[in-house]
Amino acid sequence: MTSVRINDIGTIATGVLDDPLSDADTIVAVDGVIEFVGNSSDAPDGPNGQADIVVSAGGATVMPGLHDNHVHPVFGDFTPRQRTVDFIDSCLHGGVTTMMSAGEPHLPGRPQDAAGVKALAILAHKSFAAARPSGVKVHAGAVLLENDLVEEDFDDLAAAGCTLVGEIGISGVKDADVAKQMTGWAQARGMRVMVHTGGASIPGSGVIGAEFVVEVGADVAGHVNGGPTSLPLGDVEKILSDTTAMVELVHNGNIATLGQIAAMLGERDELDRLVIGTDCPAGSGVQPLGILRVIGHVSALGGVAPELAVAASTGNGAQFHNLNRGRVMVGMEADLLVVDAPMGSQADDALGAFAIGDTPAVAIAMIDGEIKFTKSRNTPPPTRSITLDHKH
Repeated sequence: MTSVRINDIGTIATGVLDDPLSDADTIVAVDGVIEFVGNSSDAPDGPNGQADIVVSAGGATVMPGLHDNHVHPVFGDFTPRQRTVDFIDSCLHGGVTTMMSAGEPHLPGRPQDAAGVKALAILAHKSFAAARPSGVKVHAGAVLLENDLVEEDFDDLAAAGCTLVGEIGISGVKDADVAKQMTGWAQARGMRVMVHTGGASIPGSGVIGAEFVVEVGADVAGHVNGGPTSLPLGDVEKILSDTTAMVELVHNGNIATLGQIAAMLGERDELDRLVIGTDCPAGSGVQPLGILRVIGHVSALGGVAPELAVAASTGNGAQFHNLNRGRVMVGMEADLLVVDAPMGSQADDALGAFAIGDTPAVAIAMIDGEIKFTKSRNTPPPTRSITLDHKH
C-alpha cells in the first residue's frame, strides 16, 4: 500500500461545477485513489502525516489534472504532424493528465476504407492502453468515418474497447444523412461522437456549420471557436438551443470568439456543456500549456469565475466520458496538480492568475497517486515554496 498526503493546501479547486471550491487543507491518496479530503486533524493518518510521501503545498492551490478533450495522437509520444518527439510529456508539464483523441488523421498513409479505419482505431486504442507516455492517460482510437462502414463494424469497435468517433468532417463521410446514421450506430454502442465545426483545417476537411451539427446529432461540437476559424456566434447559439451536444473551446482557434462563447455559456447557465481542448498537434504546433491558457482565456476574456473554468477543463470532460477522475473527491483516481501564481505575477494564487489571464505555475503533477515531477519544465516557477518529503 502506497500513500501520498498533501498538507497545507491554500485552496482546492474541486473540478465540480456545483461545488467548485473547498477550504480543506489536506488530501490523502492511497494506492492511486483519493481516500480523504478535509482538515488535517481529521486525516486518517493523523495531523502529523505518516504517509509514504508528504507534500507541503505551502498555501498553494490543488486541482485535478487537466483533461484535454481534443488531441490527434498517432502512436507513442511522437507526432508526424510537427515531427515532434515527447509532445505528450511536454503537455504533462503543462498539467495535462488525460487526453482524448479526436482521430488519428496524421498517420502517414492513413487508410480510407472501412477495414483500414477500423483496424487503425483498434490498434491506436490498444497501443495507448498498453503504454501510457509519461503516465498520461491517452484515450486513443477515435475511428474516422468512411462511407463503406457498416453497422457490424461498430460492433467490432465497441467489442475492442473503442469508445470514440473522430471528428466528422475531416474524413470521407461528408453527407449529413450518412453521418447521422453512423452516429446512431456508434451512440447505440456507448461511443461518443464529435463533429468538426468551423472552417477547413487539414486537406480533406470542410466548412461545417450549425445545421450539420443539428442534423447529425453528435455528442460534441468540436472547436466551435475554430480549428482554425470560428463558427458565427449565432451558430453556437443554435447548437446550444437545438441540441444537447457539448461545445468545445480550444487553444488552436479564435481567441476573441473563445471569450465571447465562454461568456455566452455563462449567461445561459450552461457551463456544464463546456469541454476544453488544444486541438494539437496542428499547424500552429504543439501547445504544452494550451489547456492552462484556455482556462485563463475563459476566465479573463469570458468573465467566468476561474474555479468554474477549472471545472470545465477537468470534471466536465471526465463526467462526459464516464471517467473516474477530474474531481477532487473521495474515490476518484488521484490525478492531481499543485499549482500557484507564477513568480512575478500580480496575482496572489493560481486562481487569481487565471482570472487576469496569466498562466499559473505547475509545481507538482500526480497521476494515480504517483508524483510525476516536482518542477515543470514549461511553466514559470511558483511564488510559494512547495516541498516533497519521502517518509519511507
